[in-house]
Amino acid sequence: MKLKDSSKFFNALADETRLRILSLLAGRELCVCDIMGILKEPQSKVSRHLATMRRAGLVEAERKGLWMHYRLLRPRERSFRLVLEALSRASAEFPELEKDAKEYRKKKRCLPFCTTAS
Repeated sequence: MKLKDSSKFFNALADETRLRILSLLAGRELCVCDIMGILKEPQSKVSRHLATMRRAGLVEAERKGLWMHYRLLRPRERSFRLVLEALSRASAEFPELEKDAKEYRKKKRCLPFCTTAS
């Protein structure tokens, strides 16, 4: 592992919005519009954060029709996997992440938002 890779990884975790997105993507794939709806953030902001996470190797994207869908990647480096596991276990301690999870569960019936918009 190169130090540069570690820097990208930890930089990607050093933002509240990116941590919220990581938490939402745990165990599921979501469209950008789904993430926008849950976080109540504009497309430009969500896409910018997802791009940072993609460059850091945290997420991967797949185009499905007009929409980009994102899912978490399993890091090759054991130390990175351990950091993500610790974040996942600690998510219940962060009210913002719990609020996002509640919003996801509430809107789950109508997700993905992008299918209703097309």
